[in-house]
Amino acid sequence: MGEKRTPSDVRTRVDELRDEIRAHDHRYYVLDQPTVSDAAYDRLYRELVELEQAHPELISPDSPTQRVGGAPAAGFARVVHRRPMLSLANVFDDAEVEDFDAGLRKRLDLGDAPVRYVCEPKFDGLAVELVYERGVLVQGSTRGDGEVGEDVTANLRTIRSVPLRLHGDAPERLEVRGEVVMFKRDFAALNRRQEEAGDKVFANPRNAAAGSLRQLDPRITQRRPLTFFAYEVGESTERFATHEAKLRRLVALGFKESGEWRVAHGAEDVKRFWQSILDRRHALPYDVDGVVVKVDDEDLRTRLGQVSKSPRWAVAYKFPPEEETTTVDAIEVQVGRTGVLTPVAHLAPVRVGGVVVARATLHNEDELRRKDVRVGDRVVVRRAGDVIPEVVKVVAEARTGDEKEFVFPRHCPACGAEVTREVLEEDEEGREQKLAAAWRCTNAACPAQIKERLRHFVSRRAMDIEGLGDELVEQLVDKGLVRDFSDIYRLGADDWSNLDRVVGEETYKIGSKVGNKLYEGVQKSKDVPLRRFYNALGIRGVNEAFGAVLARRFPDVHELFDVSIDDLTSIAGVGPTRARWIRAFFDREENRRVIDHLLAMGVQPQPEAAVEGGVFSGKTVVLTGTLGRFSRDEAKAEVERRGGKVSGSVSKKTDLVVAGAEAGSKLKKAQDLGVRVVDEDEFVALLGG
Repeated sequence: MGEKRTPSDVRTRVDELRDEIRAHDHRYYVLDQPTVSDAAYDRLYRELVELEQAHPELISPDSPTQRVGGAPAAGFARVVHRRPMLSLANVFDDAEVEDFDAGLRKRLDLGDAPVRYVCEPKFDGLAVELVYERGVLVQGSTRGDGEVGEDVTANLRTIRSVPLRLHGDAPERLEVRGEVVMFKRDFAALNRRQEEAGDKVFANPRNAAAGSLRQLDPRITQRRPLTFFAYEVGESTERFATHEAKLRRLVALGFKESGEWRVAHGAEDVKRFWQSILDRRHALPYDVDGVVVKVDDEDLRTRLGQVSKSPRWAVAYKFPPEEETTTVDAIEVQVGRTGVLTPVAHLAPVRVGGVVVARATLHNEDELRRKDVRVGDRVVVRRAGDVIPEVVKVVAEARTGDEKEFVFPRHCPACGAEVTREVLEEDEEGREQKLAAAWRCTNAACPAQIKERLRHFVSRRAMDIEGLGDELVEQLVDKGLVRDFSDIYRLGADDWSNLDRVVGEETYKIGSKVGNKLYEGVQKSKDVPLRRFYNALGIRGVNEAFGAVLARRFPDVHELFDVSIDDLTSIAGVGPTRARWIRAFFDREENRRVIDHLLAMGVQPQPEAAVEGGVFSGKTVVLTGTLGRFSRDEAKAEVERRGGKVSGSVSKKTDLVVAGAEAGSKLKKAQDLGVRVVDEDEFVALLGG
């Protein structure tokens, strides 16, 4: 018999085993330098499991044994990123890189002095954020829309290159951003296993990585060979002077990085690095679609700020899109939710950039004619931005004379109504601009339009009705169950249960379990934020962000029924064109009727609630400069919700000035008058985080 261990002996041994296993994991999954055999590793791991089973009080969330545990989740919770995960603007050639560099030097008043950049490979994977508190992983989420992602903590724990506990002296709080990818060799092996099991194969490593990370059962994710590369820090209690220092610190804390990043001095250095990665693109173990170019100095980043949803201090220098040649088998016209007719080419399937492409957009009639695309043509196809398939050009020398010109319809292919063509329109500033050949169906009751509008109505950024996908939307309209939005609230649980599901060549009823879930989801959607309700209506020019602007100005939707063009154009961000679009929507009797029906069916749009006794109650606030985490309208709304008033000018009556990047004369005047000035971080603190 072995010597009996005391509780302190057990704890000591458990700590030793965890440290040793973490070290081996780091050497194997991060450094690619294993120092023990698989058998030796398995013995250590098995001993730790046995000790934790015998002493469950010693189990901790950062133990190597806790990478997978628990039952599959019912769904993913939403996670609001403390700092938005911004998207990058793209540049596509040397001239655009030079323009980017020159613009930064001019904005920073650097003259001819070169900007120091850090260049990194742009991984083709899934962006995620890991949150560590006191060195322990507490949450992991997807990027989502940049503001809100999905909680995939359990799945990220299964990735061996994701540290559950950081090495050494970790910051109190650290948000690490990076990419989950699947190596090419692992992707090939996974698809072989999928084929052998008779399961669906994945189109490319990116799809495989994204699909693996969004499995509700983390045990499935664990079986997928995923790797995490760290490349950025979000919020942190530790400050960094440069991005280079940040990357080196991440490595010291136990994260894997590509080893391909370089410091570049000026645009010429950036171009040389881009070319070196492009030359080795197919030799790299993972997929990349370009190079990310970032300003190294963190203080300069702060001065540069951001524009819209992208930082001014970074761009993605994309690789040329990969192109292939195929045949146009047919051309058809699709009808969108606003009635626009879009020609689409049906192609002989061809693999482009790792994805099988069978359809490509032809945009509009003018584009179709300009490229002279005919049925039977050999065409060059590419994935624009490596995402949207499009026809680049016709291979005219391959024509045989049997190709057929496509005649654009003058009646809607879905309902037969006449179509009209818009020629001139004003932009948001009221200037006349030429439109592309946009043909529109004139029938508001067109089934194709209804389907597209319904798809938008139930989408996540609108009414957010889970499970109501394209197949069910088609059925609801085709069976006459839904003629407008309000009809989905008339359906009972039995109506949902009797819808069909197609599996292979068989058709089945959905059944009561799924039907009840759909019914409950529809009922739950009745309590919707007003901003998403305005978005859901499908008003031209109104998305969720602008829906929030309307929600603050018109907390009762009926106020919009009779709003004037002048009242609309008095709102910041509303030009003559958008005002006419909104007015035209509410001028249509059927739209007003649908809104009234929705409200009668119990839909209750919720305006943003004001904060009682807010921190800005009775105070006048001035916003100046560019804020990184808020648009001007969003910041104004936050002040007004807390009882404050936002003014456009600084005076002795001003209580507070919020100064973002590139604050100008208003900041100087506030300083001259002795008005309190706060930066964005202080503003966020005043808002309560």
